[in-house]
Amino acid sequence: MHTIEHQLSQEPTRRLSNLATSIIIIALLLWSVTAFNLSNLSENGLTIAKNIFKGIFNPDLSLLFSITKQGVPYLLVETMAIAFLGTIVGAILAIPLAFLSASTIVPKPIAFIVRLFLIVVRTIPAIVYGLMFVRVVGLGPFAGVLTMSLTSIGMLSKLYVDVIEDLDTSILESMESIGCTTFEKIRYGIFPQLSALFISIMIYRFDMNLRDAAILGLVGAGGIGAPLIFAMNAYKWSEVGAILIGLIVLILLVEFISNKIRTQIVRG
Repeated sequence: MHTIEHQLSQEPTRRLSNLATSIIIIALLLWSVTAFNLSNLSENGLTIAKNIFKGIFNPDLSLLFSITKQGVPYLLVETMAIAFLGTIVGAILAIPLAFLSASTIVPKPIAFIVRLFLIVVRTIPAIVYGLMFVRVVGLGPFAGVLTMSLTSIGMLSKLYVDVIEDLDTSILESMESIGCTTFEKIRYGIFPQLSALFISIMIYRFDMNLRDAAILGLVGAGGIGAPLIFAMNAYKWSEVGAILIGLIVLILLVEFISNKIRTQIVRG
């Protein structure tokens, strides 16, 4: 009875809060619409858009199926290798950082400092890291791998922490009561609970890195992005079409396979 009365008393406040939220969202939407400026849409822009679609439907087949270093297959393999290696390195480095930022594992001040560091890492966009690493190590795939690794650490650590803090500690308490060592608790109590979810999260991050790796080529960090922007700047729309078709096929294929693997892992 008291619960019903409390809910009824809270109803006007809830309505006022919902109304205020709705007004704010509508105001933000109206403000966002002002960013559209169709006056800049020139006839030349429409022609370029039409040429891009023509290039997709009439790709340069010699480039699409070339097995040289300038061909689409080689560039796609290089892009996938950058994303894969960057994901692996980032996933490994994220594990200790995740444990250090889990307040259920380490003291709260340490967890706060590590989490603050990871927030800073996640704040900077991948393309900015790409520009920085290109200046440090030069043009090429190595800069792309370093960028993918660093950007992966920030996100993977955050997702790992959520999994670690949901860890079933009763299993560890039971193992401790029967005299298990720390290594045995990690090997048989923690690792089986975390490994499947960690791998699933890592596969999800690889999907994201594959798309980011294609963009990083624009700043010279290897992969298929650089040939794509060069072809667009030279108005070679058939080459643009060949590169985009290859990229779309690769992403769809990887998405399909990764979803299958992730489903199998989660289901055990």
